[in-house]
Amino acid sequence: MKQHIHPEYRPVVFRDRAAGRAFLTRSTAAAGRTVEWEDGRTYPVVDVDVSLASHPFYTGQGRVLDTTGAVEKFTRRYGGR
Repeated sequence: MKQHIHPEYRPVVFRDRAAGRAFLTRSTAAAGRTVEWEDGRTYPVVDVDVSLASHPFYTGQGRVLDTTGAVEKFTRRYGGR
């Protein structure tokens, strides 16, 4: 395996601006800024638009689409053939 071709794998803080939450994990994501974490250490921070804390599917605010109307319309149009 070639040496020195892989990006650095290190602890990174991902911060969800919409939900105001942050979580610490390991990643190769590039970050231009740093933040002091709860343990007192400084980590690179990556701001994200959507995460588990703000995604409509996980927060329960997603819309449920009524597909039965579309199925019934299809059956009426093509089901008798």
